[in-house]
Amino acid sequence: MTRTEEFEELRGLLFSIAYRILGSVAEAEDAVQETWLRYEATPTQPTSTKAFLSAVVTRISIDVLRSARVRREAYVGQWLPEPLLDDPYEDPERAAELADSVSMAALLLLERLSPLERAVFVLREVFGFGFPEVAAAVGRSEAACRQLAARARRHMDGGQARFEADRKERDELAARFFDALLGGDVDGLQELLAADVQMVGDGGGKAPAFARVVHGALNVARVLGGNFPLLAEIDVQLEPRTLNGEPGLVLRDRDGLVVGTMTLEVLDGRIQTIRSVVNPDKLGHVGPVGDGWALAEAIKQARRSGS
Repeated sequence: MTRTEEFEELRGLLFSIAYRILGSVAEAEDAVQETWLRYEATPTQPTSTKAFLSAVVTRISIDVLRSARVRREAYVGQWLPEPLLDDPYEDPERAAELADSVSMAALLLLERLSPLERAVFVLREVFGFGFPEVAAAVGRSEAACRQLAARARRHMDGGQARFEADRKERDELAARFFDALLGGDVDGLQELLAADVQMVGDGGGKAPAFARVVHGALNVARVLGGNFPLLAEIDVQLEPRTLNGEPGLVLRDRDGLVVGTMTLEVLDGRIQTIRSVVNPDKLGHVGPVGDGWALAEAIKQARRSGS
């Protein structure tokens, strides 16, 4: 097998590691590409290609995350991870860990960890690497990695409790929610929302988004019920998709261009959190991106003409 073939066989794993460390599709893809360049330039063949490449992409991702954190401190409004359409890596024996770790909620919890803690947690808890491999990847002793893993686990377990909703029930709930959304059914929406639901938008100052987090079932239902029926009037398409392993939507304008995504976090039979990403910088991997400001203006005109 050639080096190119070996690398391509492991590309999905490398991307999945990088994405969980970085929370960014674009940065993860860049980290994978840089990993290939370093592998291509390596004069000797590693004993374990998987261990070598996983270590390289991890180190690159740690460095990128350290600089990204500085930028995120100056980010305009709420910061959310880039939505992921499909996780390219599959492992039936770790399916639950993989699915749980790619959700928006999990990625936001990972943001609380230091770059080293995050890398160790991802390699050990998500992908099941042994501590010798983890230590080699992050350049720390096994004892130090065990401490980092324990500290990271405490942070993650101390966050939002994990709850594996039945996929069929979750998808049925999402379908009812999307129907109520298009119909502007405030009562129907409120019935599907947890009492303490939160709605968060990420525009990054580059597209219109919620100025602050919207709290409470009635408030969220009113905001959604008052705006989404107007989208149908201006030919915006709501495309149901699974995003980050959760029920979601891709919003496309009348020209089919992507103007946003929405993901639903379902807990105990209710929608607990709604996260919307409209920052165009985070949508390019979903498809050609439209103009969010023009869409917002079209919504205003539709509201004025209907009033």
